[in-house]
Amino acid sequence: MYPEPARPAPAERAVTAYLPTPLPPTVVHPAPVAPVQPDTVPAVASIVLPDGRIVTGYAIDAARPEPVTAKPAVSRTAVNVALGGVGFLAVCGGLLLLTSFIAALTAFVTQLITLAAVIFGGWIAVQVLGAGGHKGGTTVNIRRAVIKRNHFHG
Repeated sequence: MYPEPARPAPAERAVTAYLPTPLPPTVVHPAPVAPVQPDTVPAVASIVLPDGRIVTGYAIDAARPEPVTAKPAVSRTAVNVALGGVGFLAVCGGLLLLTSFIAALTAFVTQLITLAAVIFGGWIAVQVLGAGGHKGGTTVNIRRAVIKRNHFHG
C-alpha cells in the first residue's frame, strides 16, 4: 500500500564511532573500598569524551599487590622427615625403657619365688629333722635283724 522509503546502500551509510579518552593506569585497576573519614574529601577525576561530554567520578587508588613471601631456607618435607625421625627415636627410647622394666620385674618375681622356696624348704626340713627328738611313742633300736621269707625276725 505505502511505498517503503529508499534505504541507502551499505557503502553510503556514515559510521560514527566515539572513543573515550583512556584513564591513567592508576585508575584502571579497581581497589577494595576503604572507609573514608568524614572530614576528608576524596579526589575527583574527570575525563572528556570526544563528543565534548565530561564524565566526573571519584579517583580510586590502584590496588597494591600482595608482598611476595620469601621461600623458607629448608623445605617443609625435610622438616617433616626430621620431626618424624625425632618422634621415632622417642618411641624407641620408650620401648627400651619398657623392656628394661619388664626384665627387672621378671627378675624380682623370680627372686621372690626363690626366697619363698628356700624359707618354705627350711621350715619343712626343721619339721622333719627336728632337733628335739620324739615326744612319745615307742622307740625300737634294731642292732641285728634277720629277714627270712619276707618275715622280719628281730
